[in-house]
Amino acid sequence: MAGSIAASAFFPGSPAPAPTAPKNGLGERPDSLDVRGVAAKPGSSSGAVRASKTRTHAAVPKVNGGKSAVADGEHETVHSSSVPKTFYNQLPDWSMLLAAITTIFLAAEKQWTLLDWKPKRPDMLSETFGFGRIIHDGLMFRQNFSIRSYEIGADRTASIETMMNHLQETALNHVKTAGLLGDGFGSTPEMSKRNLFWVVSQMQAIVERYPCWGDTVEVDTWVGAHGKNGMRRDWHIRDSMTGQTILKATSKWVMMNKVTRKLARIPDEVRTEIEPYFFERSAIVDDDNRKLPKLPEDQSTTAAKSVRTGLTPRWADLDINQHVNNVKYIGWILESAPISILENHELASIVLDYKRECGRDSVLQSHTTVHTDCTSESGETTLHCEHLLSLESGPTMVKARTMWRPKRTEAQETIVPSSL
Repeated sequence: MAGSIAASAFFPGSPAPAPTAPKNGLGERPDSLDVRGVAAKPGSSSGAVRASKTRTHAAVPKVNGGKSAVADGEHETVHSSSVPKTFYNQLPDWSMLLAAITTIFLAAEKQWTLLDWKPKRPDMLSETFGFGRIIHDGLMFRQNFSIRSYEIGADRTASIETMMNHLQETALNHVKTAGLLGDGFGSTPEMSKRNLFWVVSQMQAIVERYPCWGDTVEVDTWVGAHGKNGMRRDWHIRDSMTGQTILKATSKWVMMNKVTRKLARIPDEVRTEIEPYFFERSAIVDDDNRKLPKLPEDQSTTAAKSVRTGLTPRWADLDINQHVNNVKYIGWILESAPISILENHELASIVLDYKRECGRDSVLQSHTTVHTDCTSESGETTLHCEHLLSLESGPTMVKARTMWRPKRTEAQETIVPSSL
């Protein structure tokens, strides 16, 4: 019944079935019927057909000596009329209709999948979009980064500023993922209530090698206590494919009041928030706690001094706390390094001692003193430099010490990303 209704909807003008011819006396149908469905007389039908064909062939001439057009079309007419017209052979090509219906259903299913998508694993969303995840029973945070083309330098490897930005990004994402992010830049809810925020006071980084364009690095970070009024944060960067160490870093942080711009003690409420996440583990076992001396005034045979003046922060160098981001200081420090060092050596380690914050209207100068050391067994000449970044008016902003080693040929030969 449903099929009949559907068919009538598609074919409202379907022809009615031919009337049934009467049977003869023996219960059989007549052997021949004329075009009106009336039984023809014996012997008359064949003569009529022959006469009709004769008149047709006589009326239509032959074309180019071939068969007449009517004769050619007669065969097709007879053949088509020999096939009975039924309901089924008048239906359309169902394959086209089914293809259209299938396309509609697939499009709807895809749209529903996008709306109702859920990760198969809890960490799939974090890994796919690079948000990172908490590991080690909630005490450590891990995030992957792909080295972009705009993050590499002239030697085709990631710059030290790139990796320092990765350290800062994972630190903030750690606080956010742990549910401790207030309305400030890395501040907890209790810190935000008191207008407090974190500032870095010291940082040390040891670079084993520099990743290339297309490499994926894995960054682990965690926090711990530092004295009675500070916090320590460590990082460990590895190659995500080989597990090889790329960089290790440690830092010390203190609190500053956003209004008075003075250092503040850690309130008990804030300590209660962060202590459950402390992980007593050091990325760098032997911290470089040597005091950074003042730059020497005399020029000896083993020391050379260079100065770069007129350094000013751009608007893009300021962070949400309205002071220069700590990574920018590294770029200013290296501005005064001799170009020969940058061309032939790579930074092996850096120690930073932050003295004061830098504002939007500050004008700075960068000093670098280069010392030559030959301590390598292979005879390679290693360098260490002492840096001073200060306001042109005199106060010191940052002191630093850097160690340099000759550039490795493997990094210079790497052109194609290793993780394509």
